[in-house]
Amino acid sequence: MITSALPAPRERTEGDGKAADHADDSITAWALAARAGDPDAVDHFVRALHRDVLRYVAHLCGDPQAVDDLAQDTFLRALGSLHRFEGRSSARAWLLSIARRAVIDSYRYAAARPRPSDVPDWRLAVELAQPRDLPGFDDGIALLDLLAALPEERREAFVLTQLLGLPYAEAAALSDCPVGTVRSRVNRARATLIDLLAAADEPAVLVA
Repeated sequence: MITSALPAPRERTEGDGKAADHADDSITAWALAARAGDPDAVDHFVRALHRDVLRYVAHLCGDPQAVDDLAQDTFLRALGSLHRFEGRSSARAWLLSIARRAVIDSYRYAAARPRPSDVPDWRLAVELAQPRDLPGFDDGIALLDLLAALPEERREAFVLTQLLGLPYAEAAALSDCPVGTVRSRVNRARATLIDLLAAADEPAVLVA
């Protein structure tokens, strides 16, 4: 049974919001310290966001073999651009916007050369992007397999807000659309996923 894989809607409670804001504040502080040349801050910044970048890139990228390379490219771009980061947005949102551009650039590059296969292996991509040996890991793979059936914009909104925990306002800024549009995409994505998960849980009908 995989219906438990669908996370509860993430409208932050006051306690959750404070904890998440505190974490984002710490990560942003590390980014600013890294900008000033603190090597320990660079390490903290990369470690804090490495998993988020992998998960986001795995969601956007159709080539699971490229996930690690794109994540590395994201951090190289970010570290090379830290001198322009002023902390006006969270470092998490800033880094994910760089990851998005890295994936787009990889698509543009791939479009200019022949590709032997364009069939994404979502299971492998998710395995690269998630920790192993944790309760619910198989359910998480099942959920992200089902995410492949969603339209791209709804899938991105769902991943950003429900899996990566980005506030709706930051997800909207990252996706270049109004907050209301992000909420609508998330609600529609959730409704579709509930239907898909329910269908997956139905027993198979044997035909004589």
